[in-house]
Amino acid sequence: MEHTNANKVVMTLDAGGTNFVFSAVREDKEIVEPVHLPAHGNDLDKCLRNIIKGFDNIFQQLTEKPVAISFAFPGPADYAHGIIGDLGNLPGFRGGVALGPMLEEHFQMPVFINNDGDLFAYGEAMYGLLPEINKKLEAAGSVKSYHNLLGVTLGTGFGGGLVHKNELFTGDNGAAAEVWLMRNPINDKTFVEENISIRAITTAYARLCNNPAHGLTPFDIFKIGKGMEEGNKDAAIEAFYLFGKALGMALTEIVTVVDGLVVLGGGLANASELFFPAMMKEMNGTFATSDGGDISRLVSKVFDLHDESSFQQFATGGSSRIEVPFSSKVVDYDPIKRIGIGVSTLGASKAISLGAYAFAINALGLFE
Repeated sequence: MEHTNANKVVMTLDAGGTNFVFSAVREDKEIVEPVHLPAHGNDLDKCLRNIIKGFDNIFQQLTEKPVAISFAFPGPADYAHGIIGDLGNLPGFRGGVALGPMLEEHFQMPVFINNDGDLFAYGEAMYGLLPEINKKLEAAGSVKSYHNLLGVTLGTGFGGGLVHKNELFTGDNGAAAEVWLMRNPINDKTFVEENISIRAITTAYARLCNNPAHGLTPFDIFKIGKGMEEGNKDAAIEAFYLFGKALGMALTEIVTVVDGLVVLGGGLANASELFFPAMMKEMNGTFATSDGGDISRLVSKVFDLHDESSFQQFATGGSSRIEVPFSSKVVDYDPIKRIGIGVSTLGASKAISLGAYAFAINALGLFE
């Protein structure tokens, strides 16, 4: 997708429970000095005034009028109408707050609000893994290209977003890709986020080494698993193995429906070397059949896009030429259905910012 107006500016916001970071983006670059302000999550009046103040400060840094404001904000929310609902980490919003309409009235410009999982996926679809892999496939001489992307964020929670042919799929209620509420394959009495999150790693390590007060972060546990720090290495490796197993089982269920590339982002994605093997094993695993045989979990084979040997197989597939019956013609045939999975090279924060920019530009009809 090419830009008809690549020089347009969009103001953005990175909204955390403690701090807000305001900025402005043109194409794929931040063009101002970001403004940091406290969120004041318990005081709605202070919170809203700081949101206006932050965007006002960014606006004053710009030499041209932005075309929109676009950003991610925690839910639950009616994102299409810019109304934020009962937030756990910003309790002042309970009861519903018309944040989007407020900003539209103050700044006299369109305002677009989405959740971070959606914007992460959209940023990766427009500027990240999806175009990156399609370019690599073209360079490798493959005729195959991809148009669907599942983006998932791995951190405090398990978030997701879906993109189909350069359009963010949000669903009829703005509730598409709420992957965190899938049933937990490790413990079917809970939701899957319990085993795919920061707390999943720290809780599993505590249980495996019988040390509930270990006080370690997932990064600490990763370093123990890699032998970079002292600790229970076996417990660390097992904690990430269980994380990867749950992630692989969840992703398998999703891509059965989506059939597209998968990109992982968020802090825990940086520990991919410890959980990728378990994840890939699940995704390329089998089910037992009633006659004693087995059947693949997925119609497609899953490939690691960052492993060069795996990527070559992904790019090549099983291409052949077959004859057309009752004709002298031959046609191309590739019987191997395949999808690829990789880790974001943009990073979740940048992908979300670029997703917010792209969403606004697309909504305003400034993409070809």
